Amino acid sequence: MSVTLDQPVPDFSAAATGGLTVKLSEWRGRPVVLYCYPKDNTPGCTLEGQQFRDLYDRFTALDAVVFGVSRDSVRSHDNFRAKYGFPFHLIADSDGALCALFDVIKLKKHYGKEGLGVERSTFLIDRAGVLRREWRKVKVDGHARAVLAALESLPPVA
Repeated sequence: MSVTLDQPVPDFSAAATGGLTVKLSEWRGRPVVLYCYPKDNTPGCTLEGQQFRDLYDRFTALDAVVFGVSRDSVRSHDNFRAKYGFPFHLIADSDGALCALFDVIKLKKHYGKEGLGVERSTFLIDRAGVLRREWRKVKVDGHARAVLAALESLPPVA
């Protein structure tokens, strides 16, 4: 089962940085941005995190919560987060369950070799827990700004 636009996102629970366990249902009432990325401390993933970091105050001004998601360990995430001063938490999807839910594990080529990996993707979940936007095969530069613009366009709570 994977998520579908304009449908509720199934609840999930996952370990994250700072000893946090992220449970989606605990964030109901706030928009949630989940950005899935391949690997900590790689150039594209670092730049993506930095761009979300640099706009973080604008996301929080809209009452949104931002989470990065990759299959790296919590320890790797804690180090990555500290190194670049990310104010948001990173979810460790070590078993791949969250990546499977969002269908971001894809066959990729890296230096001529094929293998399964995380396709850079972002998901915007509204205050009611409904998936409202998704971006797949993301190009990093300017992406965080595009997500912020989509967040700004979400209708207010009824």
